Formats: sequence, C-alpha cells, structure tokens
Amino acid sequence: MKKMIFVFNPRSGKEQIRNKLLDILDIFTKCGYDVTVHVTQEPLDAMRVVKRCARGKNLVVCSGGDGTLNEVVSGLMTFPPGKRPVIGYIPSGSTNDYASSIGISKNMKKAALDAVSGSTIAVDIGKFGEEKYFVYVAAFGAFTEVSYRTPQETKNLLGHQAYMLEAVKRVTNLKAYRMKFEWDAGTLDDEFIIGMITNTISIGGFKGLVGLNVALDDGEFEVLLVRKPRTPKDIASIASYLILREGENDCVYQFRAKRLKVTSPEPVDWSLDGEYGGSRTETLIENMNRAVAIRRKASSVVEAL
Repeated sequence: MKKMIFVFNPRSGKEQIRNKLLDILDIFTKCGYDVTVHVTQEPLDAMRVVKRCARGKNLVVCSGGDGTLNEVVSGLMTFPPGKRPVIGYIPSGSTNDYASSIGISKNMKKAALDAVSGSTIAVDIGKFGEEKYFVYVAAFGAFTEVSYRTPQETKNLLGHQAYMLEAVKRVTNLKAYRMKFEWDAGTLDDEFIIGMITNTISIGGFKGLVGLNVALDDGEFEVLLVRKPRTPKDIASIASYLILREGENDCVYQFRAKRLKVTSPEPVDWSLDGEYGGSRTETLIENMNRAVAIRRKASSVVEAL
C-alpha cells in the first residue's frame, strides 16, 4: 500500500478544513493510501514533522495557507535530491498565491483528489541564506506588509487599481533601505522601498504584478525593485507601474536572475511566502531549479499562464 503523511493547519482559513476533513481522508483511503495524519500545533511544526516522518513516504499532502506549504517544502529540502516525496497541496488560507499560480483548485475536495490522482510538475524553490527556503516570494518593504494584511475581500471590492492607488498615497512616508543587489548580469545600489524576488503569477492576491511571462520551472526568479521616490515625477512613475502595470522606468526595475547577493548597512526585515523570514544585512538568494515535485490538475499550469 502507498504511504502518505497528511499535515494540516486546523486554524487556517477560518478553520474551514474541519467540515471537510472526513471527506478528504475518505478520498485518500479510497485511492489506496495508508495515511498518517498530523495536526500542526505551532509555527514550524509542519517542517519538523516532515523532517522526522516523511522519509520513505510516497506522498506528503499539506493543507493550510502559503506558510504551511512553505514549512513542508522547507522540511523536504533537507532531503537529498531524488529522495523528496511528491507534494500534494490543499489550500485553505486567505490568499493562497501559489495555489492560484499553479492552478490548484480552491475547492478542498477537488484539491484532495488532485493531490492523489493529478499530474505532477517539478517546480523551482528559492533558497534564502543557508537554511531557509521560499516557494514563491522573498520580499521586503511596507507594500508587502500592506498587501498581506489587507483582507482579500477588501482587495476584491476595491479592485487592483483602486487598491494600488490607495497604496501609492503612502509612498512618501515609506521607509527606504540602502541596499546593493548583485547578480550575473548587473548590479544595483540605491535606496529601495520595496523588493520582491518571485516565482509566481500572483502576489498578495494580485496577478501580473511582477510580469506576465512567468514559468515556475525555468531556473530563474522574476525580480521587482522600487527605489525611493525623490521627486513628484518619481511618485508618478511608481503609480504608473503599480496601477497601470506599465513597464520598467526610472524608479521600477524588473529583471530575471538565478542568483542574487543582497547587502545593506542596516538590517532589513524579509518576508518569505508571506511570513516573517528574519532580519539580514547580507544574504544569498539562489534558485533551486525543479527542486520539488507537486501535484496539480492536468493542464492547469498551462491554463493559468
């Protein structure tokens, strides 16, 4: 019999898994899996249980938000390549950026079925420093905090343009960080109010913020950096990008990179997949090409792109 470990966060997404749990376990069992269940108790619990119990399993399924998925992937990344079980993901968080990007259903029963019977795709994973990982975004700056703290219902009500227009009003009051970014094709040294190193279509519930031609398995990150505005024209340039999604300008930099070295004279707080990732003055960010395999519905990635 195939072996699975099922890890879920019971508090994620207004505890919606409580009403679906028996149906999910029934799907797993009928598909021939011997299921070990673990209910997470605290932050990093999912990562610890994966490190301890996932070896030798055919499948690791998790349910929760982007943070739960991050913990499961971080646990699997401690295994040697070729020894990492396939991942199934049942999203139940408030944003679920990565599920949206990869085409995983928001319907928990459908996602459960895809986790055991869908097709498999190998995807890139970001390595942040020596021991941390991210599935789809490493970010700094106040905009990222605003985005994740704003309920999805509010974003849907305002729409992309209205939401971003409200955010742009705060630009002049945002803290700027003196930072240096070095990658194989260039260097940037300036004061930045926001930065995102991504492997996703959706950020904070918005699609297209970091580019449209995104591949999740190409070995490269999509990078977005916004420097501190110094003139009214600069504010207009930032607004033009965020609201109208126009291309690169004097304040907004977009590029692709496999590896970045980031340094700063003062500590900068980072967010990894929407969760606090620590404060750093120097870090190396690397793309681990096709590092893990994840289940999704057939052709869903193509449709999402």
